[in-house]
Amino acid sequence: MQENITLAAEEIAMFCRLHMNVKKGLPIRSSEMGVLIYIQKQNEAVTPLMISNFFQIAKPSVTTMVNELIKKNYLTKMPSATDGRSYTVSITDKGQELVASTHYEYFKSIELLKEQMGVEDFDTFLRLIQNANEILKGAKNQ
Repeated sequence: MQENITLAAEEIAMFCRLHMNVKKGLPIRSSEMGVLIYIQKQNEAVTPLMISNFFQIAKPSVTTMVNELIKKNYLTKMPSATDGRSYTVSITDKGQELVASTHYEYFKSIELLKEQMGVEDFDTFLRLIQNANEILKGAKNQ
C-alpha cells in the first residue's frame, strides 16, 4: 500500500513539473500569470477576495501578487466608490498582450494530452482531477 502511495506522489509531482516547465520564460511568476488569466476571463470587476476564493489562497498572498502586477504595469487598481478600503483590479493593455502572447504555450500541453489520450480518456482524466481538487479543498477547509 505504501509503495502505491509513493508511486502516486512521484507521478503527480512529475506531472506538475512537466506542466510547469511549459510556462518557463515568462516575465512574471506562473502564479501571477494565473491571476492575469483569471482577471482577463471575468465579465465583472474583480476584487482581491474573488482571486483569493478562486485560487484558494490567503488574501495577503493575493495582495502581494496584485501589487507586483501593478508595479510591472500588468494590472491597474481602482478604489471602491463606496468603501475606501476596498478596490477592484483590471488588466492593462500590457497584461492583455502578455496573456495573448503566451496563450498557445500555456494550453499546448493540455491540448496535447487531449489529442494523445483521446476524448474519452481525457474527459475521465479531467473528471478525476476535478474530483481530487474537491476532496483536497474539503480537507483544507476542515
